[in-house]
This record gives sequence, C-alpha cells and structure tokens, in this order.
Amino acid sequence: MKTFQPKITTVLKNYTKQDLLKDVIAGIIVAIIALPLSIALAIASGVGPERGLYTAIVAGFVIALLGGSRVNISGPTAAFATIVAGIVAQYGVEGLALATIMAGVILILMGVCRLGTLIKYIPYPITTGFTSGIAVTIAIGQLKDFLGLTYPAGTVNVETGEKAANVAKYIGTWNVQALLVGLLGLAVLIFFPKINKRIPPSLIAVLVGVLVVKFGKLEVNTIGDLYTINAGLPAFQLPEFSFSLLRELLPSAFTIAILAGIESLLSCVVSDGMISSRHNSNTELIAQGAGNICSALFGGIPATGAIARTAANVKNGGRTPIAGMVHAATLLLILAVLMPYAALIPMPIIAAILFMVAYNMCEWRHFVSLCRTAPKSDIIVLVITFALTVVFDLVVAIEVGMLLTAFLFMKRMAEVTELRKWTEAEERPADAEDLHVRKAVPPRTEVYEINGPMFFAAADKFMRIPIQDKVRVLIIRMRNVPAMDATALRNLTNICHTCEKRGITLLLSHVNEQPMKVMKKAGFDRLVGEENLCGNIDEALARAASLVR
Repeated sequence: MKTFQPKITTVLKNYTKQDLLKDVIAGIIVAIIALPLSIALAIASGVGPERGLYTAIVAGFVIALLGGSRVNISGPTAAFATIVAGIVAQYGVEGLALATIMAGVILILMGVCRLGTLIKYIPYPITTGFTSGIAVTIAIGQLKDFLGLTYPAGTVNVETGEKAANVAKYIGTWNVQALLVGLLGLAVLIFFPKINKRIPPSLIAVLVGVLVVKFGKLEVNTIGDLYTINAGLPAFQLPEFSFSLLRELLPSAFTIAILAGIESLLSCVVSDGMISSRHNSNTELIAQGAGNICSALFGGIPATGAIARTAANVKNGGRTPIAGMVHAATLLLILAVLMPYAALIPMPIIAAILFMVAYNMCEWRHFVSLCRTAPKSDIIVLVITFALTVVFDLVVAIEVGMLLTAFLFMKRMAEVTELRKWTEAEERPADAEDLHVRKAVPPRTEVYEINGPMFFAAADKFMRIPIQDKVRVLIIRMRNVPAMDATALRNLTNICHTCEKRGITLLLSHVNEQPMKVMKKAGFDRLVGEENLCGNIDEALARAASLVR
C-alpha cells in the first residue's frame, strides 16, 4: 500500500450519476447534523461559534479530498474541547492557531514516516480513560449555561476544578427559565430519535429552543448575548510566532496530533467495518495534517475524524469522499446565508447538546466493564488516566498513562520470564521435539532453561545460576527466548567469563533469530565459540557428553 494515495483517486473510476446523487444527499444530511455540533463544540473550546464552522468547512473539505478513507467525515470533535480551551485561555487564538499548525506538521511527518500502524500501540485503557475524562470535563463546563448561573466579573473559570468550584459557589444564582429551556432541549435530544431517526435531534432542539425563548420572551442568554457572530467567509490569516512560543506549545501540539491520529484512524476502522472497505492509515494521517494546517490558517480549530458523523454519512448512502466535500460545501452555504440567525440559539440548548455529546463519548459501559474484568495493572492505568484528565489536562494524562503502562508491562514480562534447572533424566513434554522423550544429562553437566524474553527488567534472574565446583559443562537452553536486549547480553557475557575462569564450557542450545543477531553483532558468538552454539538440546547434550568423557 502506497504511503500517500488519496481514496478519491481510486474510487471515482466507475463513478455513476446514481453514486453522485447518494453522496450529495448524504453530504447534505451530515452537514445539517454537523451545524449545531460545530457551533456547540467551538463554544465549548472557548472560541467564537463561527470558528467551529470554519473548521468543518476547511478541514472537512481538505481531509475528504486527500484522505485515505472512502467515507470519513472530519471536523471539530469533543475530544479537543478541553485542550483547546486551555490553549486559548493561556495563549489566545493566535497561540491555538500556531499549535494546530504544528500538530498538522507532526501528523504529516507521522504519515510520511509510515507510522499509521503505530497508533495501535496506544493501550485501550488509556484511550478509554482519557475519553471518559474528557466527557466529564465537557459536562462540568456546561453546568453554568445549563443552569443559567451568573458569575461576577473577573471570575477565573478555565480549569475543570475551577469550573466545578464556581458552580458550587454560585449555585444560588441559577435561572429557572434557563434550566427549563435546557431540560426541554434534553428531552428533545433523548426522545425525538424514537419518533424520527432521519432528522437530526440536535437541529430540532435548536429550533424548539429558539422559538420558545423568542416567542415566550424568556430571560435566557443566547449566543448573540455572549458572542459576536462573524457571518463572513473564512479568511486567510497567518499567525505570528516566535521560537520561545514554539517551544512552549510543542507538548500541546503533540497531544493534538496524537489525539487527532487516534480519533481519525479509529473512525476509519469503524467505517471500514460498515462498508467492507480498507483505509490507508498513512494517507489519512497526511490528510489530517494538511486539514489541520489549512483549518488554522483560515481561523478554525483542530479537526479530526468524527465517528458519529462518519456513521451518519454511511447510513445515508455516502460511499466516496465526494460526500465529505459536499458536507463542507453545504456548511459554507449555511455560513454565508444563515449564520446571523445563530445568535438566536439559547445557551442552555448548546449545553444540552454538549451533555449528550459527553454522554455518548464517555463510554461508561466500557469503563465499568474494564474495572470488572481487566487485570489490576490495566485498571490502575484506566483510573489514573481518567483522574489526571479531569484534574489536570490531557497532556499530563497521556504522558503519565503511557509511562505507567510501559512500566507495568515490563513488570509483567519480567514476572513471566523464568529460569529453571533440569533434573537428571527428566521428561520434557513441552513440544514435539521433546514429547515423551527422556533426556539423559551427562555427568558433571547442568542444564538450565530460560523461558520468556531476556531483557533488562528480568536480567538479574540470569545471574542466579549456581555453578558447582564439580560441573564441567553448563548448558543454557534458549528455545523459549524470543528476544534479548543489551543488558541481558551483558549478564550472559559475565556468565561466560565466570565459566571460562573456572574451566567450565558454556553451551547455548536453540538460540532464536533475534537473540542470535544480538550475539553476533556484539561478537558474543566468537567469545563463547561457534561450536558451542548448538541447534537443539540433543546436540548440546551430545557435545556435553563428548566434553566430559
């Protein structure tokens, strides 16, 4: 599979008018779904509502055009809301644009270096932990607007802890009218899909909320009350930068890139299963990078593949990237014509939409299932990642989660690796080579068998081989050693030197391919003697017998 081969170059060879009609219909429907979500996610990210549409338009079009998936729909997603809000609060919109461009460059480099398949090495407990944590932070952040709370001027309300503390402190300022509008929006979002599954419930909730607040003359904040709506088309803007700012934003840029890679490739995997197709992961990463760079240059925020919108695209007949491009074009038309009316949308309705987004992404069933069935180490990683996402931020959560996972994995591997001494004439029923065959160990010979990888975390076990004075031949059987690192080789070299000093011949039996490469590269094969590297245990025992004879 080529590193960069956009799907649009291969799927349009036998394209028909009927296919075009299906893609256009699916694209329009997905755009209607994306409209309220893009506005809500932009507000949750701490930027103007129009920037969510800029992202869906620019990034959605570029990624569909260059992407490695037939049906992936990209745009702003809830996963970025908290990290974007943090960047905006500290560095402003200019800093966000720079971080997004840096993330785009990182994504392109990941694709060019063919790292698309490496995303699978992000453990499931980490993705579940930070996804659930993001959902909680989004929900906490929407309590203010859902309850209609009023904060004094100058109140710091950026971190999740600050938001929760402010809700508790100013709960007495709640607005009953705002709460009723929010509950009405939630009711529409929950129950309308049971009546009609084709019309997006978020769109109905927005329309109902606007009508109730406007004609009921309720004192409820709307988008227009809190934000200045820019109805113009996205304009090119190059952010100012400095090397010091680049260094400060680099961790956030890496987080955006990794998160965009995980979300987009996960969306591709889900859509592949729905249409029996196969995406090109490296092409998709390059497209995501290009899309994020273009989004930042035209006033947007970070974008990635949106699983819910992609699924809606497939269910409504979309089968090629044309559907994603039509979705972007439709949103561009809506932005040019209808954006001023977005000022009428009540903030409690936006909060209700984001509550449903948080609920759908929290994966609480998977979270509970992992806590019940997973090993303790995975549960520790899950809970710590979740807690760090909520209490601190996504950067800290992913860094600590990956480090903790690596350490716990090494601990498990070290526990699996064992050193066992053979008893004389013991039966070895482990495999076909030894099945029901008694191996007679020659006199003044000892056989030790290593099972598991030989690496630094388990290297001390190999130093525990007790060599008695009467022993003249030491056999180490390595048939079940799949890999070896430099630390293990150093310890094995020390054993070899000890044997040499005491007049003991060291034999190695059945050394596998990777350990043999390590030994030859370090010259260990010459140190121990190539004649003492035996192909199997029978050869090793026969050579031991000839040596002690």
